[in-house]
Amino acid sequence: MPSSIRSVDAQPQPQPQPVLSPPAPVAVFLVVTIEPGGEDAVRDLLSGLAGLVRAVGFPSPDGGLCCVTGVGSAAWDRLFGDPRPRDLHPFRELEGRRHRAVSTPGDLLFHIRAARTDLCFALVTEIMKRLRDAVTVQDEVQAFAYFDSRNLLGFVDGTENPVGQAAAEAAIVGAEDPAFAGGSYAVVQKYVHDVEAWEALAVEAQEKVIGRSKLTNIELDVPGSHKDVNTVTGPDGEELEILRGAMPFGRPGHGEFGTYFIAYARTPAIPETMMRKMFLGGPESGPDPILDYSQAVTGTLFFIPSVTFLDSIPERPVAD
Repeated sequence: MPSSIRSVDAQPQPQPQPVLSPPAPVAVFLVVTIEPGGEDAVRDLLSGLAGLVRAVGFPSPDGGLCCVTGVGSAAWDRLFGDPRPRDLHPFRELEGRRHRAVSTPGDLLFHIRAARTDLCFALVTEIMKRLRDAVTVQDEVQAFAYFDSRNLLGFVDGTENPVGQAAAEAAIVGAEDPAFAGGSYAVVQKYVHDVEAWEALAVEAQEKVIGRSKLTNIELDVPGSHKDVNTVTGPDGEELEILRGAMPFGRPGHGEFGTYFIAYARTPAIPETMMRKMFLGGPESGPDPILDYSQAVTGTLFFIPSVTFLDSIPERPVAD
């Protein structure tokens, strides 16, 4: 006898931007602010960004071109109005006894990755053609993979990244903010290293700062190390995870060596807790010792809307 109960299709889940895409050999990080009157151009670009990425990348299917875009707190109101993502706010500057996490301007973030430099270059070029008179570039960084996933201090970076479902749970907003499910948050900081001072340290001293062996990347038991300070646990003692996408950048001819740090998380509270431990210290340790050799010169926070949101951007709010 046929059932009289009709099946109801489950609501489709919002599609995230490619936050979870694997690391790539090349990246560009572009941060801009929106000029007065530039909102319509930005909305048009955001609504068509997925198609633009496909068009640029189509001739090179093995190039792995992808782009994640984020929107800052003040820009959200100008572009979309209410409702707002639950945890979106301006980047919170931190002033410690010795170190400072600066807050710098940023309305839009474009995190572009590919297997080839030309693909990243071509996509940034097309984005800026559409936004040239609508935005001001605050920072543009060409980043690259360095040897076996090492940073310019010589240590492997990103070892603790979650993978698979754990990565999605760490980085993608869920039922806690249903209007913005499928989104993410990105905390971005550009660090410039004092490589000369760092290289003056013996390898053993460097390893005590990082909390890992330099050659093998094995974790060391060093209380107060960079690894120790950047470990955050919840009330149950379980480690709270974020998805890191940091990459090296530099211009040796200018003496510039750095790491562009980006962390994706389903709430900014976790990376913000890490930064407080890094810059302010805590009851059990001082600030992160890596900050004696690395200075944060930018700091911004963005919400990463889902592809579903960008495909159907709501009507622009009307100013009073």
